[in-house]
Amino acid sequence: MSERGTSVVIAGGGVTGLSAAWWLARSGVSVTVVEKGIVGFEASGRNGGGCTHYQSPLFHEEQRLWPQMDELLGYPTEYRRGRLIFQVDPRKERFHEGLALRLPKGYDWEVLDPKQVRELVPLAGDNVVSGVRFHFGGHANPQRTSQAYAWAAQDHGARILQHTVVTGITTTGGRVTAVETARGTIGCDALVIVAGPQTGKLTAMLGIDLPMAAARAEMIVTEPLPMMPITGVDGNGLYGRQTLRGNLAYGGGPHEWMDDVPFDREPPRPSGSVTRNLARRVAELLPKAAHARVIRSWAGVIENTPDGRPVLERLSSPDNVTVATMSSVGFGLSPASGHAIRDLVMDGVCSFADLSKLSLSRFDGLRADWREHLNWLPPESHPGRGGAITASSSRA
Repeated sequence: MSERGTSVVIAGGGVTGLSAAWWLARSGVSVTVVEKGIVGFEASGRNGGGCTHYQSPLFHEEQRLWPQMDELLGYPTEYRRGRLIFQVDPRKERFHEGLALRLPKGYDWEVLDPKQVRELVPLAGDNVVSGVRFHFGGHANPQRTSQAYAWAAQDHGARILQHTVVTGITTTGGRVTAVETARGTIGCDALVIVAGPQTGKLTAMLGIDLPMAAARAEMIVTEPLPMMPITGVDGNGLYGRQTLRGNLAYGGGPHEWMDDVPFDREPPRPSGSVTRNLARRVAELLPKAAHARVIRSWAGVIENTPDGRPVLERLSSPDNVTVATMSSVGFGLSPASGHAIRDLVMDGVCSFADLSKLSLSRFDGLRADWREHLNWLPPESHPGRGGAITASSSRA
C-alpha cells in the first residue's frame, strides 16, 4: 500500500528514535517512525538503564532532563536519582583519583570506605575495597521508558509503523524526498537515520560510509531480593540496577561480536556461556545475593563505532538527513539526544551542546581493516577458537 507523506521520517524505533519523534511532534512537526520490528524491543529495552554519561557532550542536558521526564512524557520511566560504584579488586582501591579527573565540575559526589558501601549496599560483602557515590545521574526502566516515549509521541500526533522494513531511500536534487518501505513509499521533507546496528546499512544507501560493528550484549535478572538503600550499583565490570520489585538486572559483557545484522533477522537469543559469566561476576560484586536464582536473561544488539563514541550530526549532503548512532550508550542519553536531533532537524544546529566531537568526519582516513586491527571479530573469524566469546568494553 502507499503511505501518505510526512514532514520527517525517523528510520528506527529504538529509544533514541522514539525520543526524537516525541521532541519533534511536541514542536508541531509531522513525524512518522518506521521500525522493522517492535519499538524498543531490541537493545533499547535490554540494557542496564544507566543515566550517568559524564564523558558525553550531552551530559549536562541528560542530567537536566531526567528528573523531569515522567512529568514531561506523562508516563512513568521509573527514574531514580543517584549512583554508586564500588571496587572489589584491591588494585583499584584508589580508582576515585582517576575518576575525579573525568567528572565535570559542579556535580556532587563523595568517596566511600568499605563500611559506608555496605551500609548503602547491604548485598555487598567483606571484599569491598572502596566506593564512590554520585548524588547525580541515576537509572530508569528501559522497557517502560521506551514505551513512554512511544505513547507520548503518539499523543502529540506522531505515527509509528511497526514491522515495517526500510528498503530504499529516494533522493531528488541532492535531497531525500521519500523513504521506500515494505508497506509502500513515504514522502518526506527530512530523514533521521537512527536504526542501531542497521544505521550503517541505511547510510550506505546514500553512499555514506558509517564505520560500526555490531555486538550481542546480554543481561541477567535474578529473583526479587530485599530492597537496598541505593538501587543503582556498578562495579566488577558490570552495570545494572535493582528494580522496583527487588530483582537485580545486570549486564556488562563479555560481548560477542557479530557480522552484518540484516534488517529481517530477529534479535539474537542469550547464550549460556555469557549468562554464566555475568552470574559469577554479580555474585563476586554482591556476595550476599549469590544464592539468588537467575530467572531470565536478555540479549540485544548494540552498535559500536571505532572510538566508542556516538555519531550525531546533520549531514551536509544530503543536507536534510540527520544521523545518530549512539555507540551503545543510547538509553541514558535519550532525553538529550532526542532534543539534539530535534534541533538539528529544525534549526540545523544543537542549541545546548557542541556536537563537533561527534561528527562523522573524524573517521576520514580510517584504515579499511579497522575491525581486524581492534580484534572486533565474530568468534568464527578467529581460527581455532571454537566459538569463544570476544570481550569488548561495556558502555551500555
